[in-house]
Amino acid sequence: MSSAEGPIPTAVADGPGEEQLLPQLVAHLREHRTRLRHEWADRINASGLLHAMTPQEMAAETTSVYDNYVEVLETGSVEALQRYARDLSERIIPRGVETHEVVGIVLLLRDVLARSLFEKYQRDFGLLNRVLDAYEPAANRIANTVAVSFVEERERVIRQQQDSIRELSTPVLPVRERLLILPIIGVLDRERARQLTEQLLNGIRTHRARVVVIDITGVPEVDESVANHLVQTVDASRLMGAGVIITGLSPKIAQTLVTIGVDLSKMDTIGDLQGGLEEAERLLGYTAGRDDGAEP
Repeated sequence: MSSAEGPIPTAVADGPGEEQLLPQLVAHLREHRTRLRHEWADRINASGLLHAMTPQEMAAETTSVYDNYVEVLETGSVEALQRYARDLSERIIPRGVETHEVVGIVLLLRDVLARSLFEKYQRDFGLLNRVLDAYEPAANRIANTVAVSFVEERERVIRQQQDSIRELSTPVLPVRERLLILPIIGVLDRERARQLTEQLLNGIRTHRARVVVIDITGVPEVDESVANHLVQTVDASRLMGAGVIITGLSPKIAQTLVTIGVDLSKMDTIGDLQGGLEEAERLLGYTAGRDDGAEP
């Protein structure tokens, strides 16, 4: 907001300088901390925000947010605010708090504090304008920083969860000495195929594997990029000294591989997992008459 054109009113000219406005309003917000925080909490409840948190948790977090909010108004330290916003996000995301709730409570706090400043300075319109000119940009910057930090943290958590799920869904299993099996279930997209390759190569190195059986019985379909990635996985495994047998090719996937022109000469394929394991044992020199795990 800006004052009207014309001479500056005496009240404004005699008022505090620009460098004193923020400290003055910060002192006001700290002096009335309890009342304003309770008013803010009532607005949050009335808006139905933070419903996933208990009253005790909400009281603790709103107190912490209020104090940090006022501190940032005083210091202008965006770095400190970013650190706080990340810490806040780490605490409340696991409780099921959504992005719109975080943005909503910060905007409610901005409005509650703005109303308080309006009540304090309403008799001096010129001074009120200057106070709000000092407060609003800082408050908006706080709201934006908290929102961005929360979204970034939420995306990090989602990526971490996705990686964990993918890792669980593509386990590299040692069947016997020098033999690994990689059963794949579900949709095989490019990112998951990349992660699969990393896990497999690490497994080959860890277990000193010579043969790997990749079973894709549970994969509904693959596209050209994923099919080519499988070929690259086979090549990379061979470079590390392990042969690869692919089992469980469905008619649909087999037709896709032929249609898109995948170099099938690089793939050793067997119809089912049992057949693949038998072929792997033959390559390793195991015989059916020996005990499981016995060397030839």
